[in-house]
Amino acid sequence: MKRLAGKVAVITGGTAGIGAGIAKLFAQEGANVTVVGRNRERGLQVVRAIESSGSKGMFIQADVGVKEDTVRYIDETLSAFGGLHIMVNNAAIIHQAQVVDTLEEDWELIIRNNLTSCFLGSKYAAQAMIKQGEGGRIINVSSIHATLSEPSCSAYTAAKGGIEAFTRTLATELAPHKITANILAPGATYTELTLPMYTPSVKEALFKRIPLKDIAQPEDIAHAALYLASDESRYMTGSTLTIDGGYVMDGSLPDAAYWEK
Repeated sequence: MKRLAGKVAVITGGTAGIGAGIAKLFAQEGANVTVVGRNRERGLQVVRAIESSGSKGMFIQADVGVKEDTVRYIDETLSAFGGLHIMVNNAAIIHQAQVVDTLEEDWELIIRNNLTSCFLGSKYAAQAMIKQGEGGRIINVSSIHATLSEPSCSAYTAAKGGIEAFTRTLATELAPHKITANILAPGATYTELTLPMYTPSVKEALFKRIPLKDIAQPEDIAHAALYLASDESRYMTGSTLTIDGGYVMDGSLPDAAYWEK
């Protein structure tokens, strides 16, 4: 039996990158999937991939940082598929500027899109799951940069750190309803959002820093999300699952010779 057979999932930021990878894999494992995002053309492409695997898919164009849009995509999912079992808050954007040059409006945009959207998606998905009385899974996508600094991305890192603290509190509150809430923290991953950042010099530095000497593909992150969405993770909540090739744990010095001959 497929691991998500009979389940309904919502993926925000599901039109590309990690979100699209998660949506497609969930569909392959039997879930019906609502893809939420801004780009209709890309969203419909993901839906076609979902349907080609035998599941039902739906695209909803929405601003994930707005309450009314959030309520709408949850309600339309319930109406179309008859329930909601898995919520993946994945939507994210990046604005690059040093703190001293960051405009207040750019800060507020990132926080609203990346962090407030996580609160709204979790809140209204949880309300639906509690009403169903069948438990559920909430997966909030953070980043290793909730822990590690990322120069010129202060708003992004602040939002990711907020997601992790928020999710731990959410997990405690939802535990009596058998709804788990966990954090997925990717490391360097090839996506439409990050690809321009991976210049030759950046990749050279990353391969010195990452023990597995590779950059993840969206599918690598999607398989971790699948575990968090499945019954196999039923006893896991408020935790962070880090998929980073060993980046965060490695304390060695690149090119250092620890055993001199």
